[in-house]
Amino acid sequence: MTIKVLLADDQALVRAGFRSLLGRSRELTVVGEAATGDEAVRQARATEPDVILMDIRMPGMDGIEATRRVLAERPATRVVILTTFDTDEHVFAALRAGASGFLTKEVEPAELRRAVALVAAGEALLSPSVTRRVVEQFAHRPVPVSGDALEALEVLTAREREVVRLVAEGLSNDQIAAKLVISPLTAKTHITRALTKLDVRDRVQLVILAYESGLVRPGS
Repeated sequence: MTIKVLLADDQALVRAGFRSLLGRSRELTVVGEAATGDEAVRQARATEPDVILMDIRMPGMDGIEATRRVLAERPATRVVILTTFDTDEHVFAALRAGASGFLTKEVEPAELRRAVALVAAGEALLSPSVTRRVVEQFAHRPVPVSGDALEALEVLTAREREVVRLVAEGLSNDQIAAKLVISPLTAKTHITRALTKLDVRDRVQLVILAYESGLVRPGS
């Protein structure tokens, strides 16, 4: 199955570069380009992409608001944030808006193609440890506890809450399994059930919810 990709960046050279790199894979096809956030929203509506590579800093509507609007209309679309540096102060806001991860614009060609395929398959484009680092670095300190997030966790069993806490602390599935003395498959099942019950799209959103609910605190 071909993965449809939309490129949203205000620099034509960046878009051209990514189009060329993605075009080397028969599994990926670029269905549109946008130079502004407004164009990204319109193009997403017109082309129905599986994945959007979204720049944060664009004229007019930025990539964060564009991400929020696209996902409100097309929840199944995956958004990957493009940033010049992995310390971009807006990355956390973009993840909170629903992005499934981020890539630096210096990404290697093979890694770019692999990342798009990974996100299209429903995975989050951040390793567990990087997820925690990003959330901790850009979350307000202390993170304001959200009543809605706290209430949402009440649908989880005690074991699922524990697994969510470990996910937010940066542990991989294998590490969670070892810590709780369960199989990696069981750990993955608990995470999948938590994602479904909490109605969040991926591991990144699960981590953010854990911080917003106060289940995990920065530095814990």
